Amino acid sequence: MAIEQMSDFFNARVEGYDDHMINIVEGCKEGYEKMAELLPKEANELLDLGCGTGLELDEIFKIKPLINVTGIDLTQAMLDKLKQKHPNKNLKLINESYFDYNFGISKYDAAVSFQTLHHFSHEDKLKLYTKIFNALKPNGEYIECDYMVESQEDEDFYYSENKRIREEQNIPEDEFYHYDTPCTIDNQIKLLTKAGFKVVKTHWRMENTTIIVAKK
Repeated sequence: MAIEQMSDFFNARVEGYDDHMINIVEGCKEGYEKMAELLPKEANELLDLGCGTGLELDEIFKIKPLINVTGIDLTQAMLDKLKQKHPNKNLKLINESYFDYNFGISKYDAAVSFQTLHHFSHEDKLKLYTKIFNALKPNGEYIECDYMVESQEDEDFYYSENKRIREEQNIPEDEFYHYDTPCTIDNQIKLLTKAGFKVVKTHWRMENTTIIVAKK
């Protein structure tokens, strides 16, 4: 099984991405709507990690059309599509890895990510969650909708397969390649708690598509 670099994977799938996520991936269509519902009503500054073509923003803008959004994504073609869909919204779009970009301190009322973090190690996630925690204002919230599994056995299988494939293809551990490594819900909660969040709860789940809300 050959795996692709993250940016190459999504560049090649820009045109069919929206249809795939809405109509093929179980729980995503409903998850976009649920994420918008869970967004704090008073949120005016939003950080969107891995925003892609903005499917979650399509729903968020229905509820909060004037919200200021900073969207970060590796794929410029997806950011271009997002801007085409919402040319008049308050969008600051950044073509960069969210692991590298400086979010700042206490800048955002809320942060979101949708189906983007199930490709990374616990260590990478903890560093990112700590950055998110620091970027949120007091009482800010981080809402993550992602592919999560229920058993440690399932998580261990995906991580071991990722390691095996990378070794076979001589891919360094620190390079971003597209392969699903979902965590258990319990491990996600533990990582967010370790990053500093005070209240972390599962709010919604359909098949493996799961929403966790973490409050600063």
